[in-house]
Amino acid sequence: MKPTAPNWRELVADKLVSPEEAVAVVKDGDWVWTGGWTSVPPQLCAALAARAGQVKDVTIVNFLSPFNWDRPEVLAHWKVITGYCSPFDRKAAREGRIEYVPVSRFREGKMPPGLDRLDVALIPISPPDEDGWCSFGSGVFFGPTVSSIATTLIGEIHENFIRTGGGNRIHIDRFARVCEYTLPPAAAPIPPRTEETEIAANVICTLVANEIVYDGATLQFGIGDVSAALPVFLEEKHDLGVHTELLPGGIPDLVEKGVITGKYKPHHVGKVVASALGQVPPEDLARIDGNDTYELYDFTHTDDIRLLLQIENFIAVNNAMAVDLTGNVSSETQGNLVYSGTGGQAVFAIGASTAANGSVIVLPSSSLIGDTRHTRIVGGHPPGTVVTVHRGFVDYVVTEQGIAKLTGKSIRERINEMISVAHPDFRGELKKEAQRLYGITV
Repeated sequence: MKPTAPNWRELVADKLVSPEEAVAVVKDGDWVWTGGWTSVPPQLCAALAARAGQVKDVTIVNFLSPFNWDRPEVLAHWKVITGYCSPFDRKAAREGRIEYVPVSRFREGKMPPGLDRLDVALIPISPPDEDGWCSFGSGVFFGPTVSSIATTLIGEIHENFIRTGGGNRIHIDRFARVCEYTLPPAAAPIPPRTEETEIAANVICTLVANEIVYDGATLQFGIGDVSAALPVFLEEKHDLGVHTELLPGGIPDLVEKGVITGKYKPHHVGKVVASALGQVPPEDLARIDGNDTYELYDFTHTDDIRLLLQIENFIAVNNAMAVDLTGNVSSETQGNLVYSGTGGQAVFAIGASTAANGSVIVLPSSSLIGDTRHTRIVGGHPPGTVVTVHRGFVDYVVTEQGIAKLTGKSIRERINEMISVAHPDFRGELKKEAQRLYGITV
């Protein structure tokens, strides 16, 4: 990996324009990719949104976007599609202003169905090195696949973008126009853990690290306030590997201490593999930048189930909103209302369970909403609830109350296991639900 060329502005002088000039190439009827999470170019998105009254019938395509497209002046003229709802478009998707396409299938080099028609792509990139190569920074996401599909690429250059190994590069020649990002560094809005969740996460991660993770295992860390806390609890392990979608903080410490070596991975041996960095502190970012131990790849590579099924020591640790008494996991809706999206959770759970009986779901046993406590271990999910992970691919459910071991268990045994990890205040009620819903007395 070469550093940014000192004269990079000279290298791109023939393409370098203002954000407004850059998005002027978007024309009537275009489908425009605007990125996902940390791979969203804020200034280009703002400039494009300002053209809503000037260009007709544009379709915006995104995935977990931190840019707010729920604007009357935009939606009056354009259609917006998302494959994963963010806090900015959740309400709009529920009320029908934005189209939500459920996405849970990923195949290398192919965009998910429904997100695969693209004319123009807006992509944040690093400045080029002396050979013209740019990085996608800390979030590759769908960058390489989008770049192979879209006819026209528009780049937003961020001087602070890191460089890593793997598929994290694209040549400046692929871009028709670029602009320079001139605002303060963009940050994805991630709410802090509550004190209650912090306490529960500490207990849950201790249980997972001590009772489930074993030396030589390859780990996936789901996005969320419990699973992302796991790395700090793994310091006593040996020769772990990482193959994940979002990389949480704390990984560089484990690499430098020899806890993570990747020596037992079937592919990308010795490398830490992810599609993007999650909530990573600046000191971790500095240690990842330019370090070829870290390889970032397209989402369609990291989440391709054909690849995951080859990892015979795979443990996938993912969060949930609720789990029913038989092990069915809901992570993306509140009843019939969309909350987020499937993302890679289903494929990671299926891959880990099939390859290694290693599908782990973590969540606090209850949540306090206002002054009322609600159980997150439920008798049955409310009507309309989406089951993100089928119970057949859930091996462990871990709360601060303990570990429910579900592999090979009957429905009666599963119910007993799940009630044992429910909050004590709700166990009596859940026993009644077991009788009502399943005809089982426990």
